[in-house]
Amino acid sequence: MNTGFQPAELNFIVALSNAGSLSGAARELGITTSAVSKRLAFIESRVGVPLVNRTTRRMSLTPEGEVLLEHARRILGEIADLDQLLTNSKGVPTGQLRVNATLGFGRLHIAPAISQYVLKYPQVDVQLQLSVDPPPLTDDQFDVCIRFGAPADTRVIARRLAANRRLLCASPRYLEQHGEPKSPAELARHNCICIRQGDEAYGVWRLFSGRETGRGGDAVRVRGNLTTNDGEIAVNWALDGHGILMRAEWDIERYLQSGRLVQVLPQFKTPDADIYAVYPQRHQLSARIRTFVDFLSESFKRFK
Repeated sequence: MNTGFQPAELNFIVALSNAGSLSGAARELGITTSAVSKRLAFIESRVGVPLVNRTTRRMSLTPEGEVLLEHARRILGEIADLDQLLTNSKGVPTGQLRVNATLGFGRLHIAPAISQYVLKYPQVDVQLQLSVDPPPLTDDQFDVCIRFGAPADTRVIARRLAANRRLLCASPRYLEQHGEPKSPAELARHNCICIRQGDEAYGVWRLFSGRETGRGGDAVRVRGNLTTNDGEIAVNWALDGHGILMRAEWDIERYLQSGRLVQVLPQFKTPDADIYAVYPQRHQLSARIRTFVDFLSESFKRFK
């Protein structure tokens, strides 16, 4: 029996995975749940292996289903890119664009940029997913990932979008009550608001004097009575006067400008963690990815 897949079937598998359930896929595809179930059963019968594990409340892909999903996403992306390369609308971005970003930066900056991007390029369908921990760069689930720090993986293209200075700050009320540290070593005597994120060393702040931000510097072990994995919560705690916070400039600039937060130890710098758009090398000719990354770079000019 012929087991060759058609693009419509690949789109069906991707939609099923994205929805996480048969009923969710039915809503996304505009068909009944029964039709989704029958279509899935037909594909499974044709390939001879189960693709989905079904329970009463949820579904998950089998190992064979995961393999199919990975190839489906890659093939559909390549079809979309090929279509643009071979048609007169080569320079006009079309098709689906899957974007991943961190919760705070994605909510505050990527989502508004996407809103403006689709007004300019309405033929692009953008799916934005925000996550605490970024997905692996080898994961084919997204077309563009917004990352902090240049990735070491040479299999991807990383374009720097903006500088990402991290600053120490505190509310005027906290500094009035506890004094302002004059050196990195004095941070150990202050209440510091700590954030658990990614692979960064928790509870250790590294500060550099002068222009150097490489190895060395002052590594200060800080502590405090408030800890979170959410940057927005940490900023709100700092605004409430609970302690000193290290946070990216993009997240606190409006509070520094209004005076609700004050920069601490401004003569010291923190390790670089610039903002990058990361995407697979095979997408470098894609009009939708090229225009999107260009649009983000233009949007973040104020941080450069």
